[in-house]
Amino acid sequence: MTDSKTHLKKIGYMGVGFMGHGAAKNILQKGFPLTVLGHKSRAPIDDLLQRGAQEARTPADLASRSDIVFMCLPSSGHVEEAVFGESGFLSVAKPGFVLVDSTTSEPESTRRIGAALRAKGADMVDAPFGRTPKEAELGTLSTFVGGHPETVQSVMPVISTYANTIVETGELGTGHTIKLLNNFLALATSAVVGEALSTALRLGLDMRILKEVVDSAGGNSVMFQRFMRWTLDGDDSDFKAMMSIAVKDLQYYRRIAEPNGGITNLADAATQVYQIANHLGHERQFMPVLPTILANFVDGKNRPLPDR
Repeated sequence: MTDSKTHLKKIGYMGVGFMGHGAAKNILQKGFPLTVLGHKSRAPIDDLLQRGAQEARTPADLASRSDIVFMCLPSSGHVEEAVFGESGFLSVAKPGFVLVDSTTSEPESTRRIGAALRAKGADMVDAPFGRTPKEAELGTLSTFVGGHPETVQSVMPVISTYANTIVETGELGTGHTIKLLNNFLALATSAVVGEALSTALRLGLDMRILKEVVDSAGGNSVMFQRFMRWTLDGDDSDFKAMMSIAVKDLQYYRRIAEPNGGITNLADAATQVYQIANHLGHERQFMPVLPTILANFVDGKNRPLPDR
């Protein structure tokens, strides 16, 4: 529910890919005026335009039309370009404007952007997503929100249109920090699962029996279940996250963990596993197909992969 004052806020969205499209769709369906910034893939943009959204030409154009702009981009580099670029948000930011970054970004970059916006009377919130594109479309994402308490509360009615689990994490940058920690746990687990399942494939084990064993044993995990949907049924749609994103997120995690002698042995190992997939040209494949890629790499067989 939105009160009449909040309902009038104009919302912008940049980055309507696998996760962003669902979030933007729910913002629009819950009654907020929405403007989106064009993407190289027209399908999600055209869908939102058909639902009543407007389209901006540049980040500056998007910010000029919006009270709050949400972003879900591939990396911190893309976020910084959208903010600091020649036609970026910062060029038109004014008092009261709020930028909400749902990208899995580097916390130091987030704090730097926040400081630049505050110098112009604007502000920033970091609110990275949890869960999958399925929950994004349903409006049941989780999100981890950092920023000044008053600014966080000002954007909360919009966030609640697409997320039903909202955790306030503290000052700006803590949302992205906790997201990177969570992603490290998930990606390190998935690298272990990928290696184990690739071994099972090469040994010719009955994968359904393996699943039956692991389902009730200590090796079970969310990632195991997601990977097994691909292994058993050829369905990788439950986890639409690309191999290249895994490497990027692990690199970001290592940057926050390494200072002052931090231990990153497992993050290093997980990165190497996903780098194999990337070096083999599979950077656009979704993570659940990792076991097949590794098995093919080791034994030279040609187990089928999705056409991506």
